[in-house]
Amino acid sequence: MLRIAASASTASPIEEISQVQIQQHLELDAKTEQRAAKLACPICYYPLVKKSDESSSSIYGSLLGCDRCKKDYRNNGTYLDLTVAASSGEYTESMPAATELFRSPLVSFLYERGWRQNFVWGGFPGPEKEFEMAKEYLKPTIGGTIVDASCGSGLFSRLFVKSGMFSQVIALDFSENMLRQCSEFVEKENIPNENFVLVRADISRLPFPSGSIDAIHAGAALHCWPSPASACCKLSSSIQSVLTLSRAEVAEISRVLRPGGVFVATTFIADVVPPAVPVLRFTRQYFAQFTSNTIYVSETELEDLCSACGLVGFTCVRNGFFVMISATKPS
Repeated sequence: MLRIAASASTASPIEEISQVQIQQHLELDAKTEQRAAKLACPICYYPLVKKSDESSSSIYGSLLGCDRCKKDYRNNGTYLDLTVAASSGEYTESMPAATELFRSPLVSFLYERGWRQNFVWGGFPGPEKEFEMAKEYLKPTIGGTIVDASCGSGLFSRLFVKSGMFSQVIALDFSENMLRQCSEFVEKENIPNENFVLVRADISRLPFPSGSIDAIHAGAALHCWPSPASACCKLSSSIQSVLTLSRAEVAEISRVLRPGGVFVATTFIADVVPPAVPVLRFTRQYFAQFTSNTIYVSETELEDLCSACGLVGFTCVRNGFFVMISATKPS
């Protein structure tokens, strides 16, 4: 009887293989659910879940849904489209000229083939040096999830993946062509996508639950951020209306950062030409209105921007027109 019981409790090789496969599937599915949990509906910010009728063990190619809005979001083979207008048939968004410029195939193609290299005239030390500088600020978030906001062609996104600093890297941009270019570089450089996700989203409507992201990086992007919610309204004559264009995006960054999370960004700053500053203060609201770009004229202004959005511990590094800033979500 004992021998029979022992024999009955021993799994056959076929059963053992089946159990291993089931366990692997469960582990992959759990990992996918964990990755999807970092993503949220851009309408209500409710966490997205993987649809039960999908058999894929990867976010890529899978169908994600919002149980609250009852809206589905699918990966098109290159990126997840998590814009509000995703999957709409008739409605299209009219974006500012500067935003549309970066959505063009030509600019996307040229960005790492000469465009970004021209930033050296403004004091930008170059992507590799900028990356090393950013890593110092990001050390407290090692092992977490980082969002490379306005990632463009993924210049820094790919560096973050290669560094192995983070458990997940999310490359986020509004430009479909920039994301396609990023995907091409990822394939060319044989970068694994297990912990790498490309997401199309509006920077002022980040598709993440509140307090869910460890770090956000924005390379040469802060001056390019329009705020659709604010830009739709007529700008007031107040100079402060220009900063309103940036507050929406930085406030969103503050919302999605976890306590202790870090925001690092680079941009151009105009106070290296002192006589021009008073003129820029007066004219930049019109410049912002027609181009959607923002001219920053002092470090104090950038610090006030972060402070107004609930970020603390502001620091910056300067070199000519180049400035790298960092700020932290209070613990």
